[in-house]
Amino acid sequence: MASQDKPVEIRALSGVRAIPPLLIILFHFSEGHHYTNIRLFDLLVARGYLWVEFFFTLSGFVLTHVYGARLAQLFSPGGFRDFVRARLTRLYPLHLFMLLALLVLMECARLAASAGGYLSYYDAKYHPDMSAMGFLLSVFLVHAWNTMENLTWNGASWFVSVEFALCLMFPLFAWFANGRIWRGFALIAAGVAGLYMLSITSGHGLDITFRNGVLRGMGAFSVGVGMAVLYRELKPRDTIPVWAHSLIQGALVAALLYAFWNVGWSHNSRDIWPVLPMMALVLALAFDRGCVAAALQTRIPQAMGAWSYAIYMGQTFWLQMIRIFEQRLYPPPDTLVLGMRFGDLIWGLEPALLVVVCIAWGALLEKFIEQPAATWLKPARKNPK
Repeated sequence: MASQDKPVEIRALSGVRAIPPLLIILFHFSEGHHYTNIRLFDLLVARGYLWVEFFFTLSGFVLTHVYGARLAQLFSPGGFRDFVRARLTRLYPLHLFMLLALLVLMECARLAASAGGYLSYYDAKYHPDMSAMGFLLSVFLVHAWNTMENLTWNGASWFVSVEFALCLMFPLFAWFANGRIWRGFALIAAGVAGLYMLSITSGHGLDITFRNGVLRGMGAFSVGVGMAVLYRELKPRDTIPVWAHSLIQGALVAALLYAFWNVGWSHNSRDIWPVLPMMALVLALAFDRGCVAAALQTRIPQAMGAWSYAIYMGQTFWLQMIRIFEQRLYPPPDTLVLGMRFGDLIWGLEPALLVVVCIAWGALLEKFIEQPAATWLKPARKNPK
């Protein structure tokens, strides 16, 4: 597919990727360890899993924005192959690296346990699924296609498995999006209806991963594709002032915070309410105008946005490392450290350090794994005759 056909990057959407992975990390930590007892913070973190909806919506929007005009190519064997290759070049190298990194971590932990005469964290009664079947299905990116009974290996990578499924389905989404603006509204309505049905039938809201995760992804992805149709129609007519864009973006952020505060604790049928303004932000920010969009175009959000996929994918390694530290390296909770009980000291320090470490780890992964892999796997350009 010709590179000159690629639309200009929407910088606000690049920058908005920065924050969601951090909330997802805090959600995973808090579910496995503790919450802070600070109500607003806990309510934001407890529904951190919903930011996956945001990423699926963003994915549907960006793919339609970039590839929507190339429908004929998507339905040709060579064009579809190039599209899938481009997506896997983005998704797969880091997925495979983290899978192998967790394999090495598990084997090292078991060797240390064998030498020290204690039970490895990976062999304890409650441990992550690190089965051979889970590894094999993860290699082929089908481990979230209702093929497992639990999260396996790099638990966060269920998202990548669903993205791979959506990649294979994308030409059908693009075909439906190729038409009048009513198609955009229809896609959004279908996606929201699907997410709502999942939220009221799953028994645990929209925290759906290894089982029916593909259906969850399809719902939010459909909304993103529909929003790209609206954007395609509205962008050339965008003459409203910057302050109006700011007002819309501010209203959606306020609605999101209001929903987090008022719908109560997580994992229930009310998950749909914070998801609605969350997904709407994708379209509101796509015009790259307004105060929120301007803030996201600054240096730090742009850098962290570039690292966001690596931050998300790298978190499981450190979440498992914390378990190993707790098992073998942490002193008893009543041990005095700097005049404080270690249990009190580590309470707030541990999640804060986890976020910092995951950001640094993500930056390294992006620089030394993602970028080199993308360069190496990028097909060579043919010289014009």
